[in-house]
Amino acid sequence: MNRIKGKLILITGASSGIGASCARRFAAEGADLVLWARRADRLELLAAELGPASRVSLSVAVVDVRDRAAVNRAAEALVAAGHVPDVLINNAGLASGLSKIHEGDPEDWDRMIDTNLKGLLNVTRAVLPHMVARRRGHVVNIGSTAGHQTYPMGNVYNATKFGVRALTEGMNLDVAGTPIRVSEVDPGFVETEFSEVRFHGDRERAKTVYQGFQPLTADDVADTIAYIVNLPEHVNILDLIIVPTAQRNVYVVDRT
Repeated sequence: MNRIKGKLILITGASSGIGASCARRFAAEGADLVLWARRADRLELLAAELGPASRVSLSVAVVDVRDRAAVNRAAEALVAAGHVPDVLINNAGLASGLSKIHEGDPEDWDRMIDTNLKGLLNVTRAVLPHMVARRRGHVVNIGSTAGHQTYPMGNVYNATKFGVRALTEGMNLDVAGTPIRVSEVDPGFVETEFSEVRFHGDRERAKTVYQGFQPLTADDVADTIAYIVNLPEHVNILDLIIVPTAQRNVYVVDRT
């Protein structure tokens, strides 16, 4: 049964990776889309790809989730037009740098904290009250296996993803007594631009992260998110960990 068709779904970080794959998957299911991301050129390309083929309502906006004022303006414009999202996919997130804590770059720290935690908070604070007011909605936060188990030099990234997990649990408690659902999806190794961003554009170093095994694709994660969103409204997935078969935890990966 398709319970996604006709829903309005807001996806942050929609211009690439998991966000773009979610946009394609939800469009194929007949959902109306609101896509936010920082990169206008990427958003325009995705809109051009989806628009003619999907026959669904599609709007895009250049929104940096770190900018609370910009988030609020974009959310207010949606609500004023009568477009309260049925589903919010808090996907925008990143890793920046891989260093021991005493050797880390505070600019990397700020980038991760401002995007992964404060960005998620900014968007949720702008959208969730409207879901609560009409007693309908679903928030899906994209976490990570890094929010379940720390690894060497992951320190601040780990802390932000542990924070996402705590926020997801807290949100579920805060909306108790309403039909609002709050879910989290925690992927392991997914081959996207993630490692390239972490290593500040070093593509060769990024490739080594996924060598010797078959990682997840962004489409794999999008399929999982679609499964969660499509469940009956009395069913809420609190937390779902998805890893490639070769990965058993953050340390144990079967590489050939």
